[in-house]
Amino acid sequence: MVALMKRRSAKQRDAGVQRLVEQLTDQVNNMDDKAIDAMYGLEPVYEPESIAAEHAGPTQFVSISCPYCGESYETQVDLTGGSFTYIEDCQVCCQPIELSVVVGAADELVSVTALRMD
Repeated sequence: MVALMKRRSAKQRDAGVQRLVEQLTDQVNNMDDKAIDAMYGLEPVYEPESIAAEHAGPTQFVSISCPYCGESYETQVDLTGGSFTYIEDCQVCCQPIELSVVVGAADELVSVTALRMD
């Protein structure tokens, strides 16, 4: 009789644990990223592409292909002053590149052209 009671209580305990696990799993599956970050004290994850698309600010990173070595690198351009031309050294081969930046009427980047200086 005692063995039967122990077996039943173990089965009941296992069933209770299983119900608790299912409830917690449902809660976690229904949580959004912000709630999970708050629960564990984590900093939010920022995806640079989504931030740039949503909040295009006064400066933007653009990909430049060097007219000397052909390597691509990123550089930052300031869109607040309108269209402009300036000289920047290639971050790979250090050759001077003339960058022409065209900015639209709504302060949006229209084009960036990289030219050789020779």
